[in-house]
Amino acid sequence: MDGSTAVRILLVEDDLRLAALVSEFLSSKGFVVSVEPRGDTAPDRILDENPDLVILDVMLPGLDGLTICRRVRPLYPGPIMMLTALSDEVDEVVGLEIGADEYVAKPVKPRLLLARIQNLLRRVNCCHDEKVVQGDKLLVAGDLRIDPRRRSVEKAGAELELTTAEFDLLYYLADRMGQVIERDQIYRDLRGIEWDGLDRSIDLRIARLRRKIGDDARHPSRIKSVRGSGYLLVDAG
Repeated sequence: MDGSTAVRILLVEDDLRLAALVSEFLSSKGFVVSVEPRGDTAPDRILDENPDLVILDVMLPGLDGLTICRRVRPLYPGPIMMLTALSDEVDEVVGLEIGADEYVAKPVKPRLLLARIQNLLRRVNCCHDEKVVQGDKLLVAGDLRIDPRRRSVEKAGAELELTTAEFDLLYYLADRMGQVIERDQIYRDLRGIEWDGLDRSIDLRIARLRRKIGDDARHPSRIKSVRGSGYLLVDAG
């Protein structure tokens, strides 16, 4: 996605009136928007067209948005924004854990949606510029063994598959084990940016890390959320 070409968005939305309004607004801002009204045909379109961004409604005819996200995520490298009228926090957690990059609740104002899209695209564009975790000491947190030289993580002797960003975040928390780290600090140290209050990328990585290390998303015992503050890694076996 370089600055010389228009960003292509595939909007998967069965409310044709809403889809037309969103498409018209985003087109006026320079995006190229295509609309897919059905869930059962959405996966093929996503994989065939490989858009720069997918905006995916949860409630769709034929196939729901969460199933679509789960199906295309291993093959589609671009960002996925979930758009839904549901307000259940559990649904949001599920969406993030299966690979969604952002979650926006309807009704959403066009300018707010635009801001969230621009923020998500900035995150994608700068992800390769993130700071690499500094340090070479082997860290042990309970049954987790984190080796920065090999950039590997083992749980009870079995190696886990983590992305670069997930490894950096886990190492960062483990190096500060027992400390509550504020979101603002995490963004400054790992991303080199200030947290804008909307970016959910760290929360997303935390959700994925919990799943991969076997931590209960609803009642986590390893990576704990501290309300109004940030996160804490606990040394637990």
